[in-house]
Amino acid sequence: MTSDHPAVTRRLLLRTAVVIGTLATVRGLLSLGDAAPPPGSGPQTRGRPPAGAPGSAPPDGYRPRPLDGETSRSGPGASPPHADVACTVPAGAGRIALTFDDGPDPRHTPEILEVLRRHGTPATFFVVGQSAVAFPDLLRSIADEGHAVGNHTWTHPQLTTLPPGRVRAELGRTGALIEEVLGTAPRLARAPYGDWDQASLDICDDLGMSAVGWSVDSRDWTRPGPESIADTVLDELRPGAIVLSHDGGGNRVETARALDRYLPRLLDGGFRPVRITP
Repeated sequence: MTSDHPAVTRRLLLRTAVVIGTLATVRGLLSLGDAAPPPGSGPQTRGRPPAGAPGSAPPDGYRPRPLDGETSRSGPGASPPHADVACTVPAGAGRIALTFDDGPDPRHTPEILEVLRRHGTPATFFVVGQSAVAFPDLLRSIADEGHAVGNHTWTHPQLTTLPPGRVRAELGRTGALIEEVLGTAPRLARAPYGDWDQASLDICDDLGMSAVGWSVDSRDWTRPGPESIADTVLDELRPGAIVLSHDGGGNRVETARALDRYLPRLLDGGFRPVRITP
């Protein structure tokens, strides 16, 4: 018995070490599951719904942030648009352009499409790639109903804060997706927050797209109520205006209701909404 004691002790120590090591490994795997994703992967890569899942909405944290909020050219002290960015359309015959950013969204995009359809009105939708890849059927619906589709980057970053390679990836990846789904590459692009610089504009041009801004910000992202959104659009509307609104990136119930308020009034007032063309 005494001669076996050291061997028994060694076996117990080895078993204890194995248990401790196993627990450490399990803890490490669990911590990896909870860790923040590396830059560029973002929460959108976790829990993504199947592409085109009918009626499905992205889970909390799926959409890139920030989307529901500030635009760099809104409000007091906002910087003026870059000279090479189109902020108006030809004003003849009361032409204006209605534009919607940050979709497609499985709830709000169909609501906005229904209002536009009811009034026979074309618009331009600037789509976020990681939303479009999740809902390609909505992307097709936008195009099939006669609206123009533009590029609004893949993850909605501020382009002026990115190195050129990232800018090209954001615009290029979304452009490739749009071409794959619709069969035609986008000819228009809008920078998140309207924030372009010469480097990002050069990349946009190199990818075959024209940069588009806006001249009327509906400020629907502040959610002031449908009446306030409608009043803002109607008060600031002039022939040639490009109106900024949103069909994704947040709760857009007010946007759809506001559109249903102001659209018949601007049509009665002689304005003619058109798709933006390069």
